[in-house]
Amino acid sequence: MNLALWIAAGLLAAVALTGGVTKTFVPREKLAAAHGGGWTGEVGTAFVKTLGVLELLAAAGLVLTAALDIAPVLVPVTAVCWILLMVGAMITHGRRGESAFVVLNLAYLALAVFIAWGRFGPESFTG
Repeated sequence: MNLALWIAAGLLAAVALTGGVTKTFVPREKLAAAHGGGWTGEVGTAFVKTLGVLELLAAAGLVLTAALDIAPVLVPVTAVCWILLMVGAMITHGRRGESAFVVLNLAYLALAVFIAWGRFGPESFTG
């Protein structure tokens, strides 16, 4: 179970890192032209960059806090925050008729639910 939670956290951290780097460093106009990135053309640059930074922090919170044994409770807390972020992403893509991205975000949400459940419950780092 612990190994499965580490793998799930690593996968989700990789997703968060990729999205965070993209949203933080790629110009909004280029993101808006990409498949699934049209929503970025409808919001401000600061909003996109803020989401990018939050995703970079999520990547660190999902793995580094536990790996370095610095407040490992942040792993499930970060997972819960990721769940909220994915709900917003699903709503955004759903409104745009991008059902494939809704399903993808649902998969990320499910990973985060598994991590939050596992780390708050049976495989917490304090037990």
